[in-house]
Amino acid sequence: MHIVYVSDGKAGHRSQALGLFQAMQRQQPETTFEEVLITDLPIIFLIQALFSSKTSLFKQAPDFIFGVGSHTHFRVWLLGKIFKKAKTIILMKPSLPIGCFDYAVIPEHDGIHADSHVIVTRGALNPIRNENRHQTARILIALGGSSKRHQWNQDKVLSSVKKIVENNPDAEIILTTSRRTPAEFVDILKQQSFAQHLHIFPVEQTPQGWIFEEMQKSEAVWVTEDSVSMIFEALTAGCRVGVMAMDRLKDDRITHSVDQMLESKLISQQTCVVQLPQPYAFKEADRVATYLLSKN
Repeated sequence: MHIVYVSDGKAGHRSQALGLFQAMQRQQPETTFEEVLITDLPIIFLIQALFSSKTSLFKQAPDFIFGVGSHTHFRVWLLGKIFKKAKTIILMKPSLPIGCFDYAVIPEHDGIHADSHVIVTRGALNPIRNENRHQTARILIALGGSSKRHQWNQDKVLSSVKKIVENNPDAEIILTTSRRTPAEFVDILKQQSFAQHLHIFPVEQTPQGWIFEEMQKSEAVWVTEDSVSMIFEALTAGCRVGVMAMDRLKDDRITHSVDQMLESKLISQQTCVVQLPQPYAFKEADRVATYLLSKN
């Protein structure tokens, strides 16, 4: 079985496609994956291929064609016309009518109801699995930053980190930042008296995949609430998950999804590990893969 992933080059989108591919490969080990950038698939070229019946675009004819990101959708639709036996799958709310594709895998916060073409998931898919390597009293703190929904509040973040340190005195605490974290924050953090209890790894000093590995080793992960995808990644890794409040600029489906997770006790705003909810068996990519393979 061969999967072609039409890529816009964005790491977050690629993570979703890889998550589904790897889940399908676990169930059908012969499954192969081919990533093709949209720059290598000009629209005019695909239209010409459609009318010339040219099907030698890829290493082998695809059984599934994935697309994530609005710039991939029209190309995925065209490729579905060229490779009529392939199933087309958009891993988000499509910019074209859902009926243009065989399936759309859509996070529930987008408010689309499941039907024969729509698979609703809790959060975006990711390639993480729970490897059951979590170490007791090992904590990861992952900081985001300002976004279109949230405003960075330095004092609020410092206060949250301080409480986590004070309420988990025997824990090993690793802290990392993101590309949205203000550049000066790490220096300010290091000046705080409680910083001596932290192992600080700024994002620019961490290699690719570092944070996923830390999630596998951590008993608990605290995430600032702007980083919704990281909340779901920590849940999928099998961690206890705490969320650190941020100043909200607006409320929408994304912020409501965080509130719903708090209400359903998947995550918590508590600052002590033992007060966080027990890990939840989060296996959305495996669930979607099982469904798609049963229909193929």
